[in-house]
Amino acid sequence: MPVADDTLRAFMPYPDTPVASAATGTLAGQRLAVKDLFDVAGYPTSMGSPVFLAATGVRTTTAFLVRQLLEAGAQFVGKTICDEFAYSMIGKNAHFGMPVNAAAPDRVPGGSSSGSASAVAGGLADIGLGSDTGGSTRFPGSFCGLFSIRPTHGRLSLEGAAPMAPSFDTAGWFTRDALLFETVADVLLGEDTSPLGDEPELHLANDLFAFADPVAAAALKAAIQRATLRIGDIRGQDLDVPDVGELVTAFRRLQGREAWTSLGPLVERYRPPLGPGVAERFAFARAVTDAEVESAAIVRDEFRARLRRILGSDRVLLLPSAPDIAPLASDGDVELDDFRSRAQRLAVFGSLTGFPQVTIPVAEKDGAPIGLSLLGPAGSDRALVALGRRFHRAAALRLA
Repeated sequence: MPVADDTLRAFMPYPDTPVASAATGTLAGQRLAVKDLFDVAGYPTSMGSPVFLAATGVRTTTAFLVRQLLEAGAQFVGKTICDEFAYSMIGKNAHFGMPVNAAAPDRVPGGSSSGSASAVAGGLADIGLGSDTGGSTRFPGSFCGLFSIRPTHGRLSLEGAAPMAPSFDTAGWFTRDALLFETVADVLLGEDTSPLGDEPELHLANDLFAFADPVAAAALKAAIQRATLRIGDIRGQDLDVPDVGELVTAFRRLQGREAWTSLGPLVERYRPPLGPGVAERFAFARAVTDAEVESAAIVRDEFRARLRRILGSDRVLLLPSAPDIAPLASDGDVELDDFRSRAQRLAVFGSLTGFPQVTIPVAEKDGAPIGLSLLGPAGSDRALVALGRRFHRAAALRLA
């Protein structure tokens, strides 16, 4: 996208190179913004890092998912800024800047898929391709008032995408429109391996709402109450997870080890200046021990089995996508680190298990959006997307 047209500072300032797409298809005419960790032939890939950009050069092939969208008729409009090495959830990049959150301009857009969410929220694109390792589609979706998804881990091909922590990395997408959100799912997901029934059980995860700001939680619960008038009863349930902090620690250690394996050699070789927070996370990643990885893997496996039993084959959990509306762009590192710690307590339920999670825009606080998440059994992605559209319509905050 020409720099002059990028009013949201969402796109990388690369020279425009034509990218062919099909003239017809279910996505014909829909503008596609691609997170700059997916390869597009004729463009470089930065992964949010000047060092990664310089070390890898212009790509000659296009990532599998991007090809699928182009073949369905989507029109490529540019590559979008992401957080440095995709190792943040806030949306600030010390090297390339922070895209504007069009839904709340004084607040951060969320990361690491910040530019894709910004472009869609601000009307510069219709579809934003992103990725999610620890919340990178879920938080921007919530903060920018969008539909977004973290699919079942392994459901979508990551061929041609830069790896961060492969056993957690997924691709996802953003749209403003519920119908388009479902159309993209039809293009990318294929058939569900574990489809939900016609009337899946919806359970409000009571104890997870306690992790959210009380006013934000009340707004989400009001939306859920509106939805019950149209789609039937929603039951409350305590998950009784004994120590969410232990889950977060396990995730951080496993993610850290894999991030260091994927990106540590480049960081060690070039010693790049890393942005605030990113430097500390790589220092943590480098120090993770084999014993910590082994114990974290046990925690992950036990929790995954526990949540699988809770969900069964036909149960969907409702939980806040984030603990609050987006932090203020003016917040300092201390405030942002505190928010990140709170947010991880919610994100870990999808990240650590690999189960699919859809975010839908149903509520606001102080004029800024906050999303509701639907978390379902592994392999139920398309059914979960369809349920999210039904639920959004039933909540009736904003019909699409």
